[in-house]
Amino acid sequence: MAIFGIGIDLVEVSRIKTAIEKYGERFKKRIFSASEQSFCESRNGKYLSYAARFASKEAFSKALGTGLRGKISWLDINVVDNEYSPPRLEISGRAQKILGNRKTLLSITHTESYASAVVLIEE
Repeated sequence: MAIFGIGIDLVEVSRIKTAIEKYGERFKKRIFSASEQSFCESRNGKYLSYAARFASKEAFSKALGTGLRGKISWLDINVVDNEYSPPRLEISGRAQKILGNRKTLLSITHTESYASAVVLIEE
């Protein structure tokens, strides 16, 4: 296995909560897919879930080497959850063109106050 890139991000849950409370749907629609919003809104700790997805998207952009300023869109990166397997990334749009056939691995962890994600991209 050859490693193409590794990215990590740490997010304060309160920062995401403040952004959602201040900007509401505009913020959520710019950053999170409809399925991500639906998942987060169904959780008791919805702000923690939003923060974990935000961290995952940042970590992916770092692993890809693009960041999130212009080259790829927040909505190109979708964190997919189900009760039977760990979260994974679905990549589309410009991010998919850059990623190509490379494989992504995602790990998310959190406390009450922080969410963190690590993304590894394999060649």
